[in-house]
Amino acid sequence: MTAKRRGAQLVMLAFAVAIVMVAYANVGLGKDGQVPAGMLVYGLGLGGLMLAAYLVLAKFAPWADPLILPLVTLVNGIGLVMIYRLELDTDLASAGNQLFWTALGVVMFSVTLIVLRDHRALQRMTYTAGFVGLGLLVLPLVPLLGKEINGARIWIGIGGFTIQPGEFAKLALVVFFAGYLVAKRDVLALAGRRLLFIDLPRARDLGPVLITWVVSVGVLILEKDLGTSLLLFGAFIAMLYIATQRTSWVLIGLLLFLGGAFVAGQLFSHVGARFKVYLNPSDPALYDLEFGGSFQLMQGLFGMGSGGILGTGLGQGHPELIPLSFSDFIFAATGEELGLTGLMALLMVYALIVERGLRTSVAARDPFSKLLAGGLSFTLAWQVFIIVGGVTNLIPLTGLVTPFMSQGGSALLANWIIIALLVRMSDAARRPPPQAIQDEGLTQVFQR
Repeated sequence: MTAKRRGAQLVMLAFAVAIVMVAYANVGLGKDGQVPAGMLVYGLGLGGLMLAAYLVLAKFAPWADPLILPLVTLVNGIGLVMIYRLELDTDLASAGNQLFWTALGVVMFSVTLIVLRDHRALQRMTYTAGFVGLGLLVLPLVPLLGKEINGARIWIGIGGFTIQPGEFAKLALVVFFAGYLVAKRDVLALAGRRLLFIDLPRARDLGPVLITWVVSVGVLILEKDLGTSLLLFGAFIAMLYIATQRTSWVLIGLLLFLGGAFVAGQLFSHVGARFKVYLNPSDPALYDLEFGGSFQLMQGLFGMGSGGILGTGLGQGHPELIPLSFSDFIFAATGEELGLTGLMALLMVYALIVERGLRTSVAARDPFSKLLAGGLSFTLAWQVFIIVGGVTNLIPLTGLVTPFMSQGGSALLANWIIIALLVRMSDAARRPPPQAIQDEGLTQVFQR
């Protein structure tokens, strides 16, 4: 990476931190009429963490996409600001804890870049990653180890800490999907019978989709976790489409999931309750369901409605009235104080992160890298769609959290690892041939 590229990336990173600090100051001014006393501590903490991430990036992935880290810094920082704002009115939110988890996320980002010098080594661990991913998915079902919180059994307790293993399972399973589909894509791309304008796959090739579907439905039924179920199955179908370019796989996947969700909704009350709330959120009889009542959904909708186009202003709304505003509904809380304009800007930042990941997929020089980068990028995009769709009642609520913004450690750590993998693959895709690097170095010497 030339000095010019490094300087530009550092400026963008500083600009992202500056935006976060301005937002942090606005919270204090809007709430108490004065700049928060801890602003300098948080500013130095966030700035120091991102400077450390930048230095690791410059050393171990110098040719990586320069926009990814500043964009993630901005989203993570806005999440810290919103959690600090909610901490002023609720005992549940803790900006200090979130800054600690952000620090651990940066550590995981750095360790991944330092240890994983060649991401293609993951292809040799395809089936190991698959077994690890499935093992992490079933951990919450182990007696005495798994914990049920808010109706979903997706947590495990270790000492005084709780961990959501499904967040790390998605990483392992995306690696497995990429390795498996690289090996089997020629077979899966073969066409069978033609129905209307679509070439259907051969019946004998439906095995992987059916197995993934069974696992997803099992997660939905046994762990009461619609979010992870939808996320994993959607990621597999998307990667299958990337590998084969067959639209029929998307249609088959969509029909399988809708059919499985419908049957589960008829047979299992906790699944059916989600759909009842989705169809009739304003029904008072559904406000206080045991799991997934519509009260929090309606409060979130009211909050976003009161925010209007420009929002009430940071520190001047009442997002604390929204249940789980620091976690599942932080997007709705942000919408109340930043308005539709702020939410659209936030979604644009997410879209840019995904776009840079997809660009890495297109530029990758080997099939495994293309599938892995595409799968990880789609996972981020799909997760944002699922949570935003649930909060706005476009789709049923699922229990997923907003990447990099919601309070909690498991999701934040897993998503920082995703960013590290995208950065590593971006570095490999953008790195020029050795001769070109040598020529660039000689040019700089002569210019001096």
